[in-house]
Amino acid sequence: MTKVNQNFLKLPGSYLFSEVARRISAYSAANPQAKIIKLSIGDVTRPLVPAVIEAMHKAVDEMGAEETFRGYGPEQGYDFLRDAIAEHDYKARGVDIAPDEIFVSDGAKSDCGNIGDIFGVDNVVAVCDPVYPVYVDTNAMAGRAGDYQEELGRWNKLVYMPCVEANGFSPEIPKEKADIIYLCFPNNPTGAVATRDQLKEWVDYANKNGSVILYDSAYKAFITEEDVPHTIYEIEGARTCAIEFRSYSKTAGFTGNRCAYTVVPKDLERDGAKINALWNRRQCTKFNGVPYVVQRGAAAIYTPEGKRQTQDVIDYYHANTKVIMDGLSKAGLSASGGVNAPYIWLKTPDNMGSWDFFDLLLDKANVACTPGAGFGPSGEGYVRLTAFGGAEATKEAVERIVKML
Repeated sequence: MTKVNQNFLKLPGSYLFSEVARRISAYSAANPQAKIIKLSIGDVTRPLVPAVIEAMHKAVDEMGAEETFRGYGPEQGYDFLRDAIAEHDYKARGVDIAPDEIFVSDGAKSDCGNIGDIFGVDNVVAVCDPVYPVYVDTNAMAGRAGDYQEELGRWNKLVYMPCVEANGFSPEIPKEKADIIYLCFPNNPTGAVATRDQLKEWVDYANKNGSVILYDSAYKAFITEEDVPHTIYEIEGARTCAIEFRSYSKTAGFTGNRCAYTVVPKDLERDGAKINALWNRRQCTKFNGVPYVVQRGAAAIYTPEGKRQTQDVIDYYHANTKVIMDGLSKAGLSASGGVNAPYIWLKTPDNMGSWDFFDLLLDKANVACTPGAGFGPSGEGYVRLTAFGGAEATKEAVERIVKML
């Protein structure tokens, strides 16, 4: 008889955002008159900027002519995009990253999950708590997480690093030795950021212990404070211990186009192997690359017009965060984030459970959020709101919340 991967059978319930969508759908079916505004799943709502559309139209035309048609592209990404990334995202910030250390992909979510292919299952994994569910679930699927403890809402082999109000929602160095460490700044879901000194502690820890930091900076475009690092490679020593994930999903509205990239420095070695070479081998074997048309669109955001237009969209979402934060303050609620991230981390009133507050908000205000408990044990008592909605819808959602409370 064919055997299945038993680790999948250990996974609790459904994926967080799938469960949120299911509950919203069930409520809508039972209350067809309700006009639900979603501040839950972080999907963008603004259209692609003109520079991207123009570049993609041109690329489509190229695919229709014999002399410019392209078939299989390089699994690592086309040179024109890798060169642009190295120049604008790194060299412009004084960071030396070579194009062949950049791997273009279909999403940071995919890469954060797939990166585990090149690491052994006996590594000790540390995650922030609350945490983006993909970091946890994919390690559970691979067998690194052990068994799920229903009563605690956590896996018994993972090292959980609480990110709570008392420590500014920033993880502290674990007492246990961790081999693989997931960090996400600006953070999803809390919106917190890390200082240079805090990141230096992590880099020193990783180099001292032979650990690898998996650094998700998918939201770096939303950083507004000048002293906040945009990349972990701004920290001395990071090239020998860190892999960085980035995405165009929120930066340029590519949630429907799928384009991202991962940086694996050639200086990073573990267990006698160069991690850059291992990731390249993995991608060449299991990934066909991102479509040419999409990569041309991504490259367009680095043009002067593309930069300006993309920043206008980011400013639009930042305006939404201000509307949300001002409204929550008016309602007497405690919230953080929003300054350097598109997420607001809202403390539920009267110590209400996060799923209970989700139901209350959906039923009484017809506004959807994401329960913090779905991000881990330390997320209980909070909900996440996103600023990716339309301006008018966001304003109305906040007015409904204020009225309800």
